[in-house]
Formats: sequence, structure tokens, C-alpha cells
Amino acid sequence: MLTTRYVPGAPNWLDLGAPDVDAAAAFYAAVFGWTFHSAGPQGGGYGFFQLDGRTVGAVGPLSEEGAAPAWTVYFHTTDADATCAAVEQAGGRVRAAPMDVFTAGRLAQLTDPTGADFAVWQPGDVAGLDVVMEPNTLCWTELYTTDVAAAQGFYRTVFRWSHRDVPTGGEVGYSLVSAPGGGVGEDTAHGGILQLPQQNLDAGSTSEWHPYFGVTDCDAGYAAALEAGAGVLIPPMDAPGVGRLAMVTDPAGAPFAMIKGDPSTA
Repeated sequence: MLTTRYVPGAPNWLDLGAPDVDAAAAFYAAVFGWTFHSAGPQGGGYGFFQLDGRTVGAVGPLSEEGAAPAWTVYFHTTDADATCAAVEQAGGRVRAAPMDVFTAGRLAQLTDPTGADFAVWQPGDVAGLDVVMEPNTLCWTELYTTDVAAAQGFYRTVFRWSHRDVPTGGEVGYSLVSAPGGGVGEDTAHGGILQLPQQNLDAGSTSEWHPYFGVTDCDAGYAAALEAGAGVLIPPMDAPGVGRLAMVTDPAGAPFAMIKGDPSTA
């Protein structure tokens, strides 16, 4: 499961690129009770989502030309420059070269060979999110990919992830992924990789990382999101052995999921 004891390769930060930061802050306040705290005049509109004074994510204006509103998952690295080199050697792409964020840390924006965007965070003064695995905080990361085998190979090379395939009851492949240091299993997995079904591929779906936020009541959270202007991707449904989940897009179009349960127990 996710923890704030960050190790290389584990998710340690999360931010939202939004066309209207104020509107995004209002939406997520209505759904999760988050408050927005600006990073200040030097932050370029960037700021932090907090819950009870603890940072659970961040949000800023869209900075890449042509970029669509989306959440970006960051993975811990001890050397952002070396990770970028590994990404390129493994067939990925560096979208934004490593840069220092004052004394907070160093980041780089990347894309895997299947087209999914992600980022890395090399901690300085800021190790990562203050809290995970509590209600209304990040509890899972999941890659919907056009090529599960290629994705597994890429992240294994770059982050040394292990993976364990789990049954889904259908033809779609799914695997749990874990950073080094604990093996693979229900206590160590921090995310999953899902093969996009053929009908999604035929409809033009592309590879994407999605955050999952824990909730105490999936149906109530889903209803709150819709009332605040969300679009529907997956209505509330039961995931056997895991819990109840739903996936929506925020009013600007950024997808995310909410779940009651622990996906690492799959």
C-alpha cells in the first residue's frame, strides 16, 4: 500500500494541471473538503491542496502547449537526471528536463513508451505528500495502458518495479506493481497496470495514469462530484475483494477515481 515512507520508485507527489485554478479549488473543496493554499507570488499560480493542514496534492495552471487538464503522478527518485537518462534509454521521452523548485526538490516531466505522462520528484526540503491512505487522500495509482507488457518492462527498467498479475475474471490483464524493498503483494503494492480493452483502443483511448482517492462512502462521494459538475466515466461499482469504486472527470476534464477499500489487497 502507499505510505509516506517514500522509497525510490514509489509515488510521492501528485498535482493537477488546470485551466482555472480557482474553479478547480472550488470543485475539490466540494468533493473532498480540501482547502487551497497558494505557493506565493513566485509560484506562478501553483498551490497546494490541504486537508486538516496537511498537503494531499497540488494544482497549477497548464504549462505545456496543447496539454489537457490532468492529474500527474510523481515517483520518488534520488537522482532526477539519472532517471531521465534511464527513461530515454528505455524508450521513453523527457518532456521537461530536470529543474530545481527552489529548495523543495528537483522534478522532471516524462512520458513512457506507451504514451502515458508521469513525473519524478527528487526530494529536497519537501519529501512528498504529507498524508496518504486516509479518507479524501491518495490511496492508489493506476496506469491504463495500450500495451501492458511494454509498460511493465519500461517501469521495471527505470524504477526496478516488481509486478504480480492478478485475475480479473475477463480477458483484460491487470498487475500490481511494487517498488524495491518489500517484494510484491498486498502489503507492498502501490499501484496497478491495466490493459485497455480492445473496444477502448478502437474508440481512441490512450495510456494514462490515474489517481485514486480514498472515501468513506463511494456513492456519496460520486453524488457530490456530479453535483459539483463532474462527468461520468465509471458509475459506482463493486470490485470483488477490494471495495467499491467510481471514476469521473472534474469539470475541466481531468479524470480521477474514488474508492472505498484498499486496492493493494487485490
